[in-house]
Amino acid sequence: MKKINYLGVAISIIGFFTGLLLFYLLAENYMLVVNGKITSVPPRPDEALAVMITYSMLGWLGIGASGLWGAVLYGFVTKQEWAWRYGSIAAALQMLAGFFPTIPAKSIDLPAATMPVFIIATILWFGIMYIGKVNRKLLIFLFIAGIAYVLAYVNGVAIISKYQTTTYNDVWKGMYAVVFAVTWFGSASWLTLSFGVLTRKAYTIPLGIMASIMAMIGGYTLAIVNVIEVHRFSMFLPAPIISTLLLIYLCTPSAKRLLTEWEEKHFI
Repeated sequence: MKKINYLGVAISIIGFFTGLLLFYLLAENYMLVVNGKITSVPPRPDEALAVMITYSMLGWLGIGASGLWGAVLYGFVTKQEWAWRYGSIAAALQMLAGFFPTIPAKSIDLPAATMPVFIIATILWFGIMYIGKVNRKLLIFLFIAGIAYVLAYVNGVAIISKYQTTTYNDVWKGMYAVVFAVTWFGSASWLTLSFGVLTRKAYTIPLGIMASIMAMIGGYTLAIVNVIEVHRFSMFLPAPIISTLLLIYLCTPSAKRLLTEWEEKHFI
């Protein structure tokens, strides 16, 4: 077995146990954070419900990624060329599952219990990119797309809370209701785009354009209303802004040239 396969095997095993670590951490902190939101000053039952929904969802994704890591391990042991690509998806799922739960926990002064999962998964993701010999320009693009993937998901979570607390403007409440899942569709599209890039699919640029627009529609809706409410910069703006910049880039010849170089394996 080549050294690179040994590295892939090690990454896969670590990834598998990272999912089990997430299982323990989420189960241990689930009700701790939910009850903390309910008993905080002022009480935030809206955020408690958002935690109930998202912790469960992220548990399904991040813990389920252990199953994908098992398939990736099989791929590396049997020297399958596809193994590292699926490893990138498993790592990306665990990055999201490890990152988001730290936000509601820290907002009520609880430990960011799942941060180790995020850190480990990020290291594994870069390790997988090394195995796949991804050139640095493409790596930067994928990393920025990954930021958009995470932030678009976070904006979707925020809409869960905003929908519950917006009782003074029916139009805004209606906007939150109909646009909520669009942000998550955008997040999922960014993740799919990353896999499409690594597997050299022709749909990569059109999918990226679609992901950008969905993240912008949901993100700007949330952020602009929030700016009107609080009269300052909204932390919901980074996701649509990054998506806007990615949209502009994807429409340039540079993006097509970057993907063409990757398809032809012109490494830097």
